[in-house]
Amino acid sequence: MGKSTGFLEYLRIDNPSCEPLERIRSYKEFHTPLSEEKRREQAARCMDCGVPYCQNGKMLGGMISGCPLNNLIPEWNDLLFRGSKTAALKRLLMTNNFPEFTSRVCPALCEKACICGVHDEPVSTRDNENAIIEYGFENGLMQPQIPAARSGKKVAVIGSGPSGLAAADTLNKRGHSVTVFERSDRPGGLLMYGIPNMKLEKSVILRRIDLMKAEGVEFRTECNVGENVSAGEILSDFDAVVLACGSANPRDIKAEGRDADGIYFAVDFLKATTKSLLDSELADGKYISAKDKNVVIIGGGDTGNDCVGTSVRHGCKSVVQLEMMPKLPDERAESNPFPEYPRVCKTDYGQEEAIAVFGHDPRIYCTTVKEFIKDANGSLSAVKTVRLEFVPDPKSGRKVPKEIEGSEEILPCELCLIAAGFLGCQSYVAESFGVELDQRTNVKTEAGRHSTNVEKVFTAGDMHIGQSLVVRAIREGRDAAAEVDEFLTGYTNL
Repeated sequence: MGKSTGFLEYLRIDNPSCEPLERIRSYKEFHTPLSEEKRREQAARCMDCGVPYCQNGKMLGGMISGCPLNNLIPEWNDLLFRGSKTAALKRLLMTNNFPEFTSRVCPALCEKACICGVHDEPVSTRDNENAIIEYGFENGLMQPQIPAARSGKKVAVIGSGPSGLAAADTLNKRGHSVTVFERSDRPGGLLMYGIPNMKLEKSVILRRIDLMKAEGVEFRTECNVGENVSAGEILSDFDAVVLACGSANPRDIKAEGRDADGIYFAVDFLKATTKSLLDSELADGKYISAKDKNVVIIGGGDTGNDCVGTSVRHGCKSVVQLEMMPKLPDERAESNPFPEYPRVCKTDYGQEEAIAVFGHDPRIYCTTVKEFIKDANGSLSAVKTVRLEFVPDPKSGRKVPKEIEGSEEILPCELCLIAAGFLGCQSYVAESFGVELDQRTNVKTEAGRHSTNVEKVFTAGDMHIGQSLVVRAIREGRDAAAEVDEFLTGYTNL
C-alpha cells in the first residue's frame, strides 16, 4: 500500500462533466479526465482493506455487492498511485475483458461496497479503471494478442453483446477459432444499439471489435440465426455453440388505446436514434423523433433515463418519466446496511438534463398509464395516468400495487416510450437449436452451469440469467467460455 493515509488526506473528485445545457447540444460523451497528479491522489484514497468488499461480487439482500468480475481493485489502485500504469493495466485485464465498457456504463457496484464510503465518499474506482484502460489504448499497449497455437476447434457465438464478446474474446485467446454471428448491421448488441452514444461512444466499441478481429475473431453481421441462418448448419459446422442473444422481449403495457400511433418500445427508440446517428448524423431522418412532442416514458430505470436524455437532445416539448414504485430514500435505511447495495434515490444524467431544460424533475412516482388517448386519426394525443398505493396481498402478504380511486390525470402526449424492462429471450433462436426455456423464458440450465439440454450448446448473459448489468454479462461470458473450453479439451485453465 503506497499511501496509508491517502483516504484521510484527499477528498473524492469525480471526472468533471459538461454542464447539462451544454452537453445536450451533442451526442458525445461529456466527461473529461483528471490530471495525472489528481488521478494518482484518487487512487491513493484506496485503503487496501483487510477484507476488500469492493471485489467480492456476491449476492446480499437480493442484490449484488461488489464487483461480479472480482476485479483486483486494491492492487491496481495501488499501482496507479505509484505511477505504474502498465502494471496496473495487466492486473486489470486479468479479470475484465472490456474495462473501457464497464468504466463507462457500470453502476459501480465496487464503489457501493467500498469501506471508505461507510463514513466518507467511496474511492472513485470506476474513473480510476477508465484512466488505466485509456492509458493502455493511447500508449499503444493494447496490441493484438494472437494465440501462439490453435486448438483446431471451432466455436460459434450467437450474439455480440457484452456476454457474447466476452465469451468470444476468452475462447479466442485460449486458441479456439471463434466466429460471432450478429443479426444487426453492426456488432456490439446491447452496447451498440441499447446504450446511447453520449453514455458509450460507439467508436469505443468499434476500437475493441477491430482489436478482436486482429486477434483472429471473425464477425458476421446481418446473420439472424433461426431465420436467415440455419441453426442446423451451425451445429454441423462448429464444435460448440454459445447462445448469447440477450433478454430481448420488452414488457408491454396492456391498456386501452395501446394500438395508437406514437407508442414505441424504448429499445426501438434508442436503436433508431443511434443507427441514424452513425449512418448520417441524423440527417436521414430515419429515427423516432421526439422533437416538439410531449413525451411520456413508462419506466424509471436506466433505460427510461436514457430515453429522457435522448428526448431532450431531440428537442422535445416536455418529458415525463412514470415510475410505478415509490421514490427510494435519499439516504441508506437501517434495514439496508453496508455492504448491501444501497437502495437510495439517484438522479442520473438524463434527469439532470431535463431539470436544467424544464426546471423540474421529470419523474412521477407510484403512477402508471391507465389509458392511451387517440385523436381522430388514431394518433396518440394524451395518456390517462392513475396513482398507485401498495397494500398487502391477502394470500401472500406481499405488498402489491392498487389503483387509488379518483387519482386519474390526463397528460398531453404525442410520443410514449415503454421502458418497463424485459421478459426474457426471443424464443425463435432457442427453438431453432432445440434448447429448453425456463418459466421466465430464459435458457434453462442447471444452477451455476451454462450447458443446455442440447449437446455442445451453451448459453450466457441475459439470455441465461435475465435482464442484468453489462458487468454481469461479461462475467457470464467468461464463465461460459471456461465451460466450453473444458468441453472441447477435457480440462480448462481459464
